[in-house]
Amino acid sequence: MSDHFSIERGLFDDVMVPNYSPSAVIPVRGQGSRVWDQQDFEYIDFAGGIAVSSLGHCHPALVTALKTQGEKIWHVSNLLTNEPALRLAKKLVDRTFAEKVYFCNSGAEANEAALKLARRWALEVHGEHKSQIIAFKQGFHGRTFFTVTVGGQAAYSDGFGPKPANIDHAEYNNLESLKALISDNTCAVMIEPLQGEGGVVPADAEFIKGVRALCDQHNALLIFDEVQTGFGRLGEFYAYMGLGVTPDILTSAKGLGGGFPIGAMLTKTNIAKHLTIGTHGSTYGGNPLACAVAEAVFDIISTDEVLADINNKAQLFIDGLNAINAKYNLFTEIRGKGLLIGAELSEQYQGQAISFLNAAMAEGLLVLVAGANVIRFAPSLVIPDEDIALGLERFERSIANFIK
Repeated sequence: MSDHFSIERGLFDDVMVPNYSPSAVIPVRGQGSRVWDQQDFEYIDFAGGIAVSSLGHCHPALVTALKTQGEKIWHVSNLLTNEPALRLAKKLVDRTFAEKVYFCNSGAEANEAALKLARRWALEVHGEHKSQIIAFKQGFHGRTFFTVTVGGQAAYSDGFGPKPANIDHAEYNNLESLKALISDNTCAVMIEPLQGEGGVVPADAEFIKGVRALCDQHNALLIFDEVQTGFGRLGEFYAYMGLGVTPDILTSAKGLGGGFPIGAMLTKTNIAKHLTIGTHGSTYGGNPLACAVAEAVFDIISTDEVLADINNKAQLFIDGLNAINAKYNLFTEIRGKGLLIGAELSEQYQGQAISFLNAAMAEGLLVLVAGANVIRFAPSLVIPDEDIALGLERFERSIANFIK
């Protein structure tokens, strides 16, 4: 290398803002559900870049889409439109409840757009009094100041000065808690169909139906944050499709681009019309490269074959984790849906999820946490069954070592 410095973990502390604390492991290449670090040590990937790498690493269809588009046009600005953005939007509209799509670069931006749209809709249709936004404790909606305040973990939004106003939080899976807060002044209710960061907690079917009914009763918009749950992650193309409830606005990101940054907000025409020219925007939103890659992801994940197999793979995880738990008695509950699975640590191991993550990494397995007490798994949706088996072997070995 011509540069006079070595690329290692210490360089992070020298040159990067200290808001992250990354591992010493630096991955340099990936193939399918395996990645290799600088020392060529192999890891099975049960983390998926936090539910992002929905088709694993360097999937041939995604590589082809990126290379093909990369030789055509990269960026045009929103003074113009482009073919990949229009193709992707058409496919999303045809596959979902939505009639209109807005593209951006991340889940936080998709949620920011959804919240701004809801407030604008309420102001123009109902008047200034209708501005309350209700979300749920332990929810997570992104890191912009608006979305982090709507998120239900104050620790993430404290310490930055006055917060955006008129935002309240109900208890997840507790309809009475929402009833106590909602009124005709409520503009929108924002909810994850399964709380990801909040501990991999699925919504009860009756609760979600009750939330929809309360929104209808009080003329409030229902916003589904499907940034983590969407694009096949829970075994449905979007999670709402398996809940018998349709939102008014849906947000999507993470798995949508399979590793390329892209976000989307989906909604109906009568709501979308309130984001008139100039009311909102994004320099990179609808980027041709991002949309070309996302279209390739769409074409694979939207097939019945791939969607049907997600729950089969999920069962392999559940069975394997239950077998491990029968031996070591680590977990009080193994829960989730599709390939977003959480294992909650028993009382003896409270607060030690990160230690289990580190122990797994030492054995060549990448996992996630969801809070201090839950180990989270969000692998590729097309992870080979043999990689699931091998990864679970490594997980068990890491547990045995850790307990010793």
